[in-house]
Amino acid sequence: MSQPAESKGVPFGPELVLTLGRSVGFVVTFFIPVVLVRVFDQATFGTYKQLFLVFATLYYIAQAGMAESLFYFVPQARGRRGAFIANASIGLVALGLASGALLWAGAPTIAAWLNNAALAAYIPWIGAFVLLMLVSAGLEVVLIARGRFAWAAASYGLSDLVRSALFILPALITRRLEWVLIGAVAFAAVRMVVTLGYFAGEFRGELRPSRRALMEQLAYALPFGAAVLIETIQGNVHQYVVSARFDAATFAIYAVGCLQVPFVDFVAGPAGNVMMVRMSERLAEGHRGSVLELWHQTTLRLALIFLPLTALLLVLGRDLIVVLFTPAYAASVPIFLAWSLSILFPVLQTDGVLRVFARTRFLLLVNVVRLLLILGSISWFLSTFGLMGAVLVTLSGMIVAKVMMLFDMCRLLNVGLRDLLPWRGLAATAGLAAAAAVPAWAVMKALDQHPLAGLVAAGITYASIYLAALALVHIRRRPGGGAVETLRAVRAEGG
Repeated sequence: MSQPAESKGVPFGPELVLTLGRSVGFVVTFFIPVVLVRVFDQATFGTYKQLFLVFATLYYIAQAGMAESLFYFVPQARGRRGAFIANASIGLVALGLASGALLWAGAPTIAAWLNNAALAAYIPWIGAFVLLMLVSAGLEVVLIARGRFAWAAASYGLSDLVRSALFILPALITRRLEWVLIGAVAFAAVRMVVTLGYFAGEFRGELRPSRRALMEQLAYALPFGAAVLIETIQGNVHQYVVSARFDAATFAIYAVGCLQVPFVDFVAGPAGNVMMVRMSERLAEGHRGSVLELWHQTTLRLALIFLPLTALLLVLGRDLIVVLFTPAYAASVPIFLAWSLSILFPVLQTDGVLRVFARTRFLLLVNVVRLLLILGSISWFLSTFGLMGAVLVTLSGMIVAKVMMLFDMCRLLNVGLRDLLPWRGLAATAGLAAAAAVPAWAVMKALDQHPLAGLVAAGITYASIYLAALALVHIRRRPGGGAVETLRAVRAEGG
C-alpha cells in the first residue's frame, strides 16, 4: 500500500512526522511544572496537581469513546465521514456541558474528597476547561485518520506551544494559581474555535448528523468509553488515594515522583494512532496477515526509544528530580525511580490492536480486572511500603493488563506468544540500553558534587554510546557475527 504523501521518504514514516510535531513544544511543556514549583509553595503546587488530576480524569472519561471512535470509522467509512464527525462533535459538546455542570455543582464535595478545602474555589475553572477541551478532542484524530499527518503534527506542536505560554506567563506575572487556570481556559477556547472552523470548512457539505451512523458509532464507542472510564480510574486511583490520605504538600511530593514525561506520549500516541489507521486500512483491503508485521514494526520502533529512555532515567533520576524541582522534593526520588518503569509499557501498543479488531468489550474487562486488583490491594501496599506502595500496586496492575491483552492478541492473530513479539529485537535493544547505562552512571558518580554538569555529561555519554551501538546494527552485516548478528534483529524484525 502506498504511503501518504506526508510520510514518503521519512525513515519512521508518519510516526516520526507526528512525533516531531509534538516535540516542538516538548521542552516548554515539560517545564510547566518546573516553573510552577518555583512560583508556588508546596501546598499551592499540590493544589495545582490535584486540579489537573481531576481534569485529566474527567477529560478522558467524558469523551465516552466518541472522539476515539473516529480512528475506526473515518478510514473505513469514506462516504460517511461527515456524519460520524458531526455525531462525535455534537456528542462531545453535550458531554462537555454535562461535565462542566457536574464540576461546578460538586466543587465542595470534590474538595472534601481530596482533603483540600482550597480546591473548591478553583474547580469551576476546571469545569470550563474540560468543556472547551472536549469540543476540540477530535481535531488531531480526524487529521490522522485522514492521513493528514503533517497537519496533525503542526496542530500538536502549536497547541503545545500556546498551552505552555498561557500556563507559564500568567504564573510568572501574577504568581497566582487562578490566573494559570484563566490561561488554561483561554488556550482551550482557541483550540475549540480552530477545531470547529476546520470541521466546518473541510466537511461543509457532509457535516450532518446521522441516526444510522450514530447507532454504529455508539455500538463501538460505548464499550470503548466504558473501558476508558475504568482505565482512567484505575490509572489515577493511586493518586486519589494518596491525596485523600495525606495533605496537599505530601501529595506534591508524590505527584513529582510520578512525573509524566511528555515525550513518552508524544512518541507513543502518534505511533499507536498510525498503527491503528494502517491496520484498519489493511483489514479493509483484505490483508489480515500484514497486521502482525505492523505490530512488530511499531513495537520495535518504540522499544528503540523507550528502553534506553527508561535506563537513562534510572541513572539520572536522583539528580534530575533535585535539579528540576529543588532539594525540597528529594523525597520524590525513590518514587520517581520506580515510576520510570511505567515507560516500558507503551512499547506494547496492545490496546490499539484490540481496538482495530473492535475488541472494546474485552478492553473493558481487562480494565475492570486491573481496577479491582488495585482497589483490593492498595491499602495493604500503602501500609507496607508507604508512598512507594501506591506506585508498586499500579505497576502490578499494568503487568496483569498487558499479559491479558497479549494472550487475546495471540488468539486474534492466530499465533503463539513466541511469534507474537519480536523477542530477538527486544532483547538486543534491552542489551544496548543496559550497556550504555554503565558508563553514564560512572560519569554521574564522578561529577557527584555538580548535579547539573553530571546530568548533562551523563546524558551525552549515554546518548553517544547508545547511538553508536545502533549505528553498528546498520553497518555490520556479515553473517555469523555473534553479538552483532543478534543486534541486527532490531533492524531485521522491524522490517
